[in-house]
Amino acid sequence: MKNAVYIHIPFCKVICSYCDFCKVFYDSTWAKKYLKALNNEVEDRYLGEEITSIYIGGGTPSSLSLQEMEYLLQMTRKFQQSSNIEFTCECNLNDITQEKLELMKKFGVNRLSIGIQSFQEKLLDFLGRNHTYEEAQEKIKMARKMGFHNINLDLIYAIPFQTMKDLKKDLSLFLKLKPDHISTYSLIIEEHTLLSVNKVNPISQEEDLKMYETICKYLKRKGFVHYEVSNFAKSGFESSHNLRYWNNEEYYGFGLSASGYIQDVRYTNTKNLTKYLEGNYQGTQEFMAIQEKMENELMLGLRKRKGINKQDFENKYGVSIEQAFPIKPLLKNKDLQEKNGFIFIPDDKVYIMNEILLKMI
Repeated sequence: MKNAVYIHIPFCKVICSYCDFCKVFYDSTWAKKYLKALNNEVEDRYLGEEITSIYIGGGTPSSLSLQEMEYLLQMTRKFQQSSNIEFTCECNLNDITQEKLELMKKFGVNRLSIGIQSFQEKLLDFLGRNHTYEEAQEKIKMARKMGFHNINLDLIYAIPFQTMKDLKKDLSLFLKLKPDHISTYSLIIEEHTLLSVNKVNPISQEEDLKMYETICKYLKRKGFVHYEVSNFAKSGFESSHNLRYWNNEEYYGFGLSASGYIQDVRYTNTKNLTKYLEGNYQGTQEFMAIQEKMENELMLGLRKRKGINKQDFENKYGVSIEQAFPIKPLLKNKDLQEKNGFIFIPDDKVYIMNEILLKMI
């Protein structure tokens, strides 16, 4: 039995205007207490399987001090790690130092995910971020020199008053940094964020779609594999951790508000920091019956550009995908396509994915 691990670090030095993830301002006293509670949760919940991927996200894991980061990374040694593990840590450009990179390297981190979002000053101000292209160049060069050969960069688009020229400029600058993987996110104005409080309106769906199509064409032309709706990778650098989510496989979620899927139970930990520190980390949990598992397989699997392997589906659930869902009429009207034993959503229909899923579920 193999599994994967997600660890949530909720601390940030700056709260971005668009972020609705569970986070609080960094405070060393709280961070130390939190890491102890996190350690207790790992010891309590981990069942000893081999772990094929670890992903430390947030918040901002790199906001921790060197000493706190060492405590956190030491904790990951409790997991029985596979020899070819993918071990990702999210970082903010401003936090990256030689000492932190050395520490991560020492504990086996082999993939960095850097939240850049944009290099346009007006857009960074709007998003509540502060870095320059020169800083990114310097930090990525440092990471490469130290042997980090798998680097993801996050890009946000569909930002109010962002022009197509801004987007193309960002794409060009991103590629000059030679990333191995790019994750793209259309800006959503989430409730309880600064953007929502300030009553910022999202851009039109038409403009959003144009930007998405521009990104897809641009990155494909530059040799990136579009392997999931929002994710692009150089061949061989697809994220095995994220593929685990989209393949509807089980994984642990440790930390405040972290979600996991273990022994047919999907759960989300409490978002209440006080409760979590007291050891009451349980939030919601739901047992997945076979029908719900198949529906999740569909919703997650169709995010992959390759789609769902029909034979794998049947092996997993003992029923063909055509028997489980009304696939045939959607193949007929070209909402879905079939190729080499895979069912997938064609490129020109990705943007209406939710509508297609509603027809099936």
